[in-house]
Amino acid sequence: MESHYQPVYEFTRGDAFQELHNQIVESVHYGALAIVDARGSLLASAGDPYTVTYLRSTAKPFQALPFLEHGGKEFYQLTEQDIALICSSHSGTDQHYQAVLELQAKTGVSESDLLCGFHPPLHEPTALALKQRGEQPTPNRHNCSGKHTGMVAYARMLNLDYKEYINPNHPIQQIIRATFAQMCDLPVENIVVGTDGCSAPNFAIPLYNAALAYARLCDHQTNEKEPAARIEACRQITQAMMAHPEMVGGPDRFDTRLMQAAKGKLVSKGGAEGYQGIGIMPGTFSEGSPAIGIALKISDGDLRGRAIAAVTLEVLRQLQILNPVELGELADFGPIVTLQNFRNFTVGYGKPNFELNRGG
Repeated sequence: MESHYQPVYEFTRGDAFQELHNQIVESVHYGALAIVDARGSLLASAGDPYTVTYLRSTAKPFQALPFLEHGGKEFYQLTEQDIALICSSHSGTDQHYQAVLELQAKTGVSESDLLCGFHPPLHEPTALALKQRGEQPTPNRHNCSGKHTGMVAYARMLNLDYKEYINPNHPIQQIIRATFAQMCDLPVENIVVGTDGCSAPNFAIPLYNAALAYARLCDHQTNEKEPAARIEACRQITQAMMAHPEMVGGPDRFDTRLMQAAKGKLVSKGGAEGYQGIGIMPGTFSEGSPAIGIALKISDGDLRGRAIAAVTLEVLRQLQILNPVELGELADFGPIVTLQNFRNFTVGYGKPNFELNRGG
């Protein structure tokens, strides 16, 4: 496993008065990433760009794709906010909870239909408020409730039984997997299927193919390889995520903040265990430049959340996708972060320690 990954981020420690370059390395995160354009060219990488790993929630835009490709937006009169919510890992705030209820009212889905389970809201003030009121979290507070509502709504639209909609053999899941396979240019049998935290199927594929799928998600140019309905569904997803980043994550969440700062340049969707997917819109680098996808994995899962955002920002900095002002808006995420102790003394730093391997 180690051979697939390389050092990408390190934490240092030293005397409170030492400069950054005088610190001792205390810990290191390893990672791998692939950067691919919509034509399938591997533009840059770190570690092994063909490392196979689960996308986790980074797969959500693709799990929503066939629903929209088959007319879900028009059938239910969905708004961009609704679509962003279906692609989200929302924080469970009261705003998100109300948005889920509105989506369910449009689609005829009930909270009791959802098979995602429940957990306290990811937004700590909301979780505390529920606890103080003696209110137990329900499935609609789950960060995947938008995705699950979308899956049930899709089954209802096709007049399918949806009691076991998360079964990998359910027609909805088979359509999702086949669509995803096409987006990432893999035979469907090469996609490893596992069970996500919300009990829905999830996919493990090479980073290269995940990056390719994100590039294609952002490539809205008509071509012979993609049917017009799919191109339009991809456009609906990317436009919704960029228009409503507050739905995709929530207050102070990295995906939300990054899309707000980037102002239409990209879509961002993180997943559990240190996974991140980014899609760069066409024309970001120059007029006519192709869409680009980035797939990144931190090998240890980054359970404390210290590395994935910082490494993502370093990738975007090296690619010159974010300018200094935009990077400044996100400085609390990295790429370089200051470590402080309980007396607010600066005792160390987190900083990237890799250069992209250009040309793959």
